[in-house]
Amino acid sequence: MKILILGATGGTGRLIVGAAAAGGHEVVALVRSKAKAAGLVGATLVEGDARDEAALSRAIAGCDAVVSALGTAVSPFRKVTLLSTATRALVAVMERQGVRRLVCITGMGAGDSRGHGGFFYDRLFQPLLLRQVYEDKDRQEAAIQSSQLDWIIVRPTVLNDEPARGRVRALTDLTGVHGGRIARADVADFVVQQLAADTWLHRTPLITWQDGARPARTASDRRI
Repeated sequence: MKILILGATGGTGRLIVGAAAAGGHEVVALVRSKAKAAGLVGATLVEGDARDEAALSRAIAGCDAVVSALGTAVSPFRKVTLLSTATRALVAVMERQGVRRLVCITGMGAGDSRGHGGFFYDRLFQPLLLRQVYEDKDRQEAAIQSSQLDWIIVRPTVLNDEPARGRVRALTDLTGVHGGRIARADVADFVVQQLAADTWLHRTPLITWQDGARPARTASDRRI
């Protein structure tokens, strides 16, 4: 499968490139500059802005699927628009070119996962530091959910750079979930799996380590 990855130079994006290449996929990465992509191995680089439909069209040519791992800096006071603007442009290009599969990473606290991050995350960190970012993540998710694409939105809990454990809980019933954590490497592996799997099609799984959240088991609870 030939895959376009957005956000490939970020901490999680680089691991997605590596996991996809290791899985035998052909990877294209749209990057703002090749200099920022130094050390990125396993991808053909295309320079351009992810908000630019012309750049997206060049990068997506011949691709079968897209992974969006776009991120943005913490912005407590200034409105954030990068994620939603880039995603609207991406959806338009994908629909126009007939590329249907989109796997997008947002985060715990987006959409109906808001309020499941634990006391400090929900009461302090998200409203004080991440409010603008998560308002844009909500707009980003809305743009995807209103599209005609075969989409999966992945919402990781708090990310860390520990080694992958390979023990991931993915769930949409968040009853009893109050926080959690997961390695970027495990997120990367999960995202790459979703390129060919339909388990979470048109759904928004929150993913965490099995010991990172302890909700009651439900029919929506799958382990990988």
